[in-house]
Amino acid sequence: WYRIPLQEQLAERLCKLAGMTNAFFCNSGAEANEAAIKLARLYGHQRNILTPGIIVTEGSFHGRTLATLSATGNRKIQAGFEPLVQGFHRVPYNDLEAVRQVGERSKDIVAVLVEPITGEGGVSIPDAGYLKGLRKICDEHGWLLMLDEIQTGMCRTGKWFACQHEGVVPDVMTLAKGLGNGVPIGACLAHGKAAQVFKPGSHGSTFSGNPLVCRVGLTVIDELEKGKFADRAAKLGKSLLAKLKETLAPIAGVKDVRGRGLMLAVELDRPCKELLQMALDRGLLINITAENVIRLLPPLIMTDAEADILVRELEGAVRAFLEKTAPGNKEPLAPAGSHA
Repeated sequence: WYRIPLQEQLAERLCKLAGMTNAFFCNSGAEANEAAIKLARLYGHQRNILTPGIIVTEGSFHGRTLATLSATGNRKIQAGFEPLVQGFHRVPYNDLEAVRQVGERSKDIVAVLVEPITGEGGVSIPDAGYLKGLRKICDEHGWLLMLDEIQTGMCRTGKWFACQHEGVVPDVMTLAKGLGNGVPIGACLAHGKAAQVFKPGSHGSTFSGNPLVCRVGLTVIDELEKGKFADRAAKLGKSLLAKLKETLAPIAGVKDVRGRGLMLAVELDRPCKELLQMALDRGLLINITAENVIRLLPPLIMTDAEADILVRELEGAVRAFLEKTAPGNKEPLAPAGSHA
């Protein structure tokens, strides 16, 4: 046996922030979720469940490896890669009763895997109490609550992890993206009964937890703490959301403006993939999810002045797109800056 001090230091820092005790490092979010899925299955077999099942949700995204795309609730991601991995039970997002019903029908369930806020699924923010409800159901059945914090973690939503908005501690948490700030690293964290499942040799990855990526992860945590970026994301996100609602919500064709911290979305009444280039032409990098949702994940270092530019340019792009795609294209929309 040998030790990697930087890996140990990063594991300790992450676990302390997340309320966890054990960490497995890997190279991506998909690998982190693969580890969580394997952990859940092994947990089931250790309880003499031969065909362990995992509850997942519609509209979810957990990765593009075979098991994670099978867990993903998006048919477009899965198409062409059949046969899919079995053992996933899909329910509507934000529906506790559906989770209970699956538990009543199947005695093979061992875990629930869910995003605290959906990323690719349109930045859907569940009702208050959803995560607490899942925690309660999992505790009642002896299931593992596994939260995919790959998009929501690392201060993105105004807390270190989105589950902290409800004071919920999962059994398993997966991380990536912001953890490496562009460097390939993922993590699968566990505590309690979940932390006892993997033994040496149960899982592994050649380059996981190497000194380079662990040093980067430690530096990211240092910078996030030093800059108080969780508080910054909460404050700027609240201000930015208010400005986006004031500017965009009155426009015909805009169905909803929502967000938490610096994870924001503008939902339109029509598919809007064309907006990607229109926004880019105005200097904005955006993404379109669920076909008609503009997803905004601005840098945590965004200034107030840059936030104002985002609002102004996004308004211009949205108005231009809606005017261009209006049925009949008869009446031009009010010019940008007019909110009457």
